[in-house]
Amino acid sequence: MDTPLSTIAVVGLGTMGAGIAEVLALAGREVIGIDISEAAALGAVASLEASTARAVSRGRITEQERSDALARFRTSDELRTAAEAELVIEVVPETYEIKQQVFRELDAIVSPTAILATGTNALSVTRLAAESQHPERVLGLHFFNPAPAMKLVEVVSSVLTAPPAVEAVTRLARELGKEPVAVGDRPGFVADGLLFGYLNQAAAMYEANYASREDIDAAMKLGCGLPMGPLALLDLIGIDTARTVLEAMYSASHDRLHAPAPVLGQLSSAGLTGRKAGRGFYTYAAAGGQAVVPDALTPAADDAASGAGRTVASVGVAGSGTMASGIAEVFAKAGYGVVLAARTQEKADLAKARIGKSLERSVTKGRLTAEARDEALARITAAGSLDAFAEVDLAVEAVAEDLEIKQQLFAALDKVCRPGAVLATTTSSLPVVAIARATARPEDVIGMHFFNPAPAMKLVEVVRTVLTADDVHATVRAVCAKIRKHPVDCGDRAGFIVNALLFPYLNNAIKMVEEHYASLDDIDAAMKLGGGYPMGPFELLDVVGLDVSLAIEKVLHKEFRDPGLAPAPLLEHLVAAGCLGRKTGRGFREYARR
Repeated sequence: MDTPLSTIAVVGLGTMGAGIAEVLALAGREVIGIDISEAAALGAVASLEASTARAVSRGRITEQERSDALARFRTSDELRTAAEAELVIEVVPETYEIKQQVFRELDAIVSPTAILATGTNALSVTRLAAESQHPERVLGLHFFNPAPAMKLVEVVSSVLTAPPAVEAVTRLARELGKEPVAVGDRPGFVADGLLFGYLNQAAAMYEANYASREDIDAAMKLGCGLPMGPLALLDLIGIDTARTVLEAMYSASHDRLHAPAPVLGQLSSAGLTGRKAGRGFYTYAAAGGQAVVPDALTPAADDAASGAGRTVASVGVAGSGTMASGIAEVFAKAGYGVVLAARTQEKADLAKARIGKSLERSVTKGRLTAEARDEALARITAAGSLDAFAEVDLAVEAVAEDLEIKQQLFAALDKVCRPGAVLATTTSSLPVVAIARATARPEDVIGMHFFNPAPAMKLVEVVRTVLTADDVHATVRAVCAKIRKHPVDCGDRAGFIVNALLFPYLNNAIKMVEEHYASLDDIDAAMKLGGGYPMGPFELLDVVGLDVSLAIEKVLHKEFRDPGLAPAPLLEHLVAAGCLGRKTGRGFREYARR
């Protein structure tokens, strides 16, 4: 097992197998590609030829390096050609029967010192190893798709795996330019263990008709900075594959959040498995293609300009914090007259000064002209009382996330604002209808959940209650278009779209640490490198604030009563200890005091 792993066999030449073979060949390894399908073998060769030709055209490799890589890759339809391999990586279909058969046959073919690796992302490595005559040499080597581009490789040990085998493949992963993360044997491992629970919740949200597929995907891309929305990602992964992974996860965890959403089974049974079938949650121009085409579920063009809403020329923003000043800045830059009201004139003036500094930074960075800065600032009137909202067309509150405080403020707005004015709350977790009922005109109340920082973040969750008037909804969507924000519609329930999908994922990451399954650093690395997340879960928790995160977790648990949503005890303990994240200098990690 201390061999340099210079000759490697890849069994299964589908998309993942071909990608792994490409990585190995370009890294100087002799690669034996094995597949019973001649078409798959030819496809793998063609894929390597095409990708290396692109690499040459872009100056990443030379023509000689391309020729050498192609010469190092040979294919076969017989498993016995793996005899000379020092490492065999299987990426055959995700079933125990097929994988166990491959391992049994390999036992009689390869050297006793050869390492056998499974590319599974859902099945038990221990169970597969038990089928081998030498279980100590069996481990998991989980690449991510597309293998040439994705940096993460999860190295999975079973209780039977010998440490030298783990060390050898870990060293290989680094030599391939990958970032290996060592994990134990459980379905999903780190990255998929967190990712697939989130994808499953998104599918369930869609199935419940809570939000459209387009709005769910747009919310997670724009609200969390993800490269793909969850439903589009399920189509890419394969809905049948996702269901298989979730079934394995649920059988191990018995967590309802892992129980596959029924819609996944329905689509799989109908053969609507995603991009590879030409249809899944979305419809594609061709099977295997990525171009989405309109279908019966595609929403009609936004009717924001149809005149169905109310006229909005002036906006009132209640609050003096970061969110309030950011929202006021957004409206002022879009040409609205803005009244920024705080509890005192001094606080309002400070909030306006904060906006001035923000606008000045935009000028310095070339994003705004000095003239536009001056015009925007001139549109803002700082006021020390809500009485200044008497003539505004839209009142937006951005005060503390406390139901009683918001209800008191809306009761005051009800008395001050003119009849017909739209009243909007920016709550991220409280029931909008409970806030609306503090007024005598709940039909005029709606949620406008901006994301922080408001000037930069494009998403606004538009939250209708059962009482919200249609023209109020149309008005807010039209306003979002004018301020260059992307509105997504959602109903009035805890978490709306983004927080309802984001925070269970964060909570599950904390549980992984509690269970000593993986370290903070490995989990953060796995989600950034394997899931394309801009920040790892623990980096994000410390930025958001552990107290804020705990409050949202409690709201979600109270609303849905799902045991899997109960806040992780470690999160509660850190909050109780005053370790709230970056703002206190310590959360999951420690930070230098400013």
